[in-house]
Amino acid sequence: MKLSLAAEEVATFYGKMLEHEYTTKEVFRHNFFRDWRKEMTAAERKVIKRLSKCDFTEIHRHFADRAAARRALPREEKQRLKEEAEKLQQEFGYCILDGHREKIGNFKTEPPGLFRGRGDHPKMGMLKRRVLPEDVTINCGRDSKVPEPPAGHQWKEVRSDRTVTWLAAWTENVQNATKYVMLNPSSKLKGERDWEKYEVARRLKGVVDEIRSRYRADWKSREMKARQRAVALYFIDKLALRAGNEKEEGESADTVGCCSLRVEHVQLHPEADGCPYVVEFDFLGKDSIRYYNKVPVEKPVYRNLQLFLENKDPGEELFDRLTTASLNKHLQDLMDGLTAKVFRTYNASITLQGQLRALTRAEDSIAAKLLSYNRANRAVAVLCNHQRAPPKTFEKSMQALRSKIEAKKQQVAEAKAELEKARAGHASREDGSFLEKRRRRLEKLEEQLVRLGTQATDKEEGKQVALGTSKLNYLDPRISIAWCRRFGVPVEKIYNKTQREKFAWALDMAGEDFEF
Repeated sequence: MKLSLAAEEVATFYGKMLEHEYTTKEVFRHNFFRDWRKEMTAAERKVIKRLSKCDFTEIHRHFADRAAARRALPREEKQRLKEEAEKLQQEFGYCILDGHREKIGNFKTEPPGLFRGRGDHPKMGMLKRRVLPEDVTINCGRDSKVPEPPAGHQWKEVRSDRTVTWLAAWTENVQNATKYVMLNPSSKLKGERDWEKYEVARRLKGVVDEIRSRYRADWKSREMKARQRAVALYFIDKLALRAGNEKEEGESADTVGCCSLRVEHVQLHPEADGCPYVVEFDFLGKDSIRYYNKVPVEKPVYRNLQLFLENKDPGEELFDRLTTASLNKHLQDLMDGLTAKVFRTYNASITLQGQLRALTRAEDSIAAKLLSYNRANRAVAVLCNHQRAPPKTFEKSMQALRSKIEAKKQQVAEAKAELEKARAGHASREDGSFLEKRRRRLEKLEEQLVRLGTQATDKEEGKQVALGTSKLNYLDPRISIAWCRRFGVPVEKIYNKTQREKFAWALDMAGEDFEF
């Protein structure tokens, strides 16, 4: 069937994703089909009534063939395309900030497509519309040259706002959220912001014991509001929960944070898994990622939760006397600049530093030290609920790794046999170099086997944990850099080139004795 241009374009968005896990999800399929029908003509809607009757395989094959053709391009053509992209980068990828040439993060708007979301987002599959110049606000200096809009178009607005750091902004249609063109993470301004963020978290270290004493005392307060605030603060501190911001009705998924927890999200167990006073949490957190945790708590916290749950329906708020705004004001009163995110940053960084001390041994190989680092990072990711689904290629890549290990074991066994044979041959002194070569070969193979085993362990342990979010957003990079310098691990093993540019300030500041 020949489709109208608008309907055909939306069909290609689905066809491209045909083999993706998203297209197996009912919510994704339902949202896509509803939005696709909106783009159809009346005649098309009469014919196309059920998604299950539509065959997208030809569309999928077309894009798969195009991708294969791109991969098969000769080296010269790939180089030409790379140079064209570099020209665009030079023209649009930099700005002048306070007299300095700074790199821009991503200067391209998102192309139209199907919204994916993270976790089980209820809007997955909806149509993301094309961003037009008329949607975009430009922010630049009063005396600077305003970028030219495409021919026949004009910008929504051009302003000069020195109080913000974004260069362009527009509102996307699915979640009605504002998107920005920002400075690159390696820019001077971003580096200063990063440094300030971690310094605020370090200041918390000096007052956290006093804050904990205060919220513990408030567990017995005569005022219900103070009790609820104290228990919420305990969860934010101990479990790294987000505070939870109020949302417009129907604006986004049914995600909650600490302040917006409902009765249905919490179950109390007098005893579970051999521990007394256990709280079971089960709710959708940020980005629709499920937060599930069974955690033993202190007796006063448990008793207070029993009180908060009394005579409430499942849909009622657990902390009905508390709002995010009132909690944030209380945090500001406790310490200037304190927020729930500062608690997350502090606890994440302290956890990493403590785990690295406990797990790292100076005599270990580089591979073993990196395993210790990733285990420490995983402890933080678990604390912050940074989960991911196992990659689709996980089993395949693990099988390939296991095959390598088996092959390496065979090589080690053969090398051992050769060495024993050489020793048993009553070699003369002239054969000493031959024996030494055999010994070195065996040692090298054994090292390679250990390295492969460490790699397999790391891969298996990390298959459902996302390490990147905490490493880039919640962990003071100076902790990792100091650890690298203290234990002789190349920083390149922890941070790639882009990340080293982002944390250039930390590389300059952190000696091996740095303490968070």
